[in-house]
Parts: sequence; C-alpha cells; structure tokens
Amino acid sequence: MSDNPTPVKRARELRRNMTGAEKLLWANLRNRKFFNLKFLRQHPIIYQVIQNEPRYYIADFYCAEKSLIIEVDGEIHDFQKEDDQHREDVLRTMNFTILRVKNEEVEDISKVLEKLGVFIKELTRLTPNTPDGVLFPSLRVERGDVR
Repeated sequence: MSDNPTPVKRARELRRNMTGAEKLLWANLRNRKFFNLKFLRQHPIIYQVIQNEPRYYIADFYCAEKSLIIEVDGEIHDFQKEDDQHREDVLRTMNFTILRVKNEEVEDISKVLEKLGVFIKELTRLTPNTPDGVLFPSLRVERGDVR
C-alpha cells in the first residue's frame, strides 16, 4: 500500500481490523437491525480536497438517513482530545451529529443500544414540524414513532 492510501483503501483496512467493541456494535447495527436504519462501518467522509488530494475522516459508524456518526473511543482518545474536538467541529459544520461511546461502555451492549435509541428519538423530537421534515439541510428525519 502507498504512503498515502485513498480514503476507500484506508476504510477497507480499518474494516478488516475492527476492535472488539466495534465488532460487537456492528453486529447489532448491520442489516438494518436497529430502528430499521442503514449503518455503514468505517465510512470515509471527505471534508476538503486540496490539489486533488482528499482530506477525510473515517467514521466508525455512519447513518446517512440521520446524518449520524457514531465513534467508538478506545484509550488513545484520552490523549487526543484536541484532535477529536477539531474533527467534531469540522463534521458538525457539515451537519453531522456525533455520538461518542467508550469501548468499555460497549461491553454492556444493551445500555449502548438504549443510549443510541434515546439519542435517535431526541433527533426525531427536535425536528420542527415542517412539510419536508428537515431539521438541518442534510439531516432528514422521518416523522412518527421510532421503532
């Protein structure tokens, strides 16, 4: 692999080397198992292109229907808080909502799924009563009860 892999190649590499916590969460999100939402794992999000070189982040889990990114944080994130904050700031300007979960939390997967469910319901609740159901330009939330 080159010194500067493409976003897709890097994402594929990360999918092959998921952490135990990521694998457990993925088993519960994949194939529309959670609220019938489509989640992608290790998904590249390009935020800028400079001289034909993409600048990107790879989200641990991404749901386009909710413009939601779920990050599963291990110990390394204790030492890169500024980098994580910058990344979140950039992603929020792109109208993404970010939920962070610690590896240790995923050990109790039912609690994490409950937390995620509450989070998604809150996104739905915050949606103004507009004809198109749009809270943010790229955040499309369906009306009605969330399953």
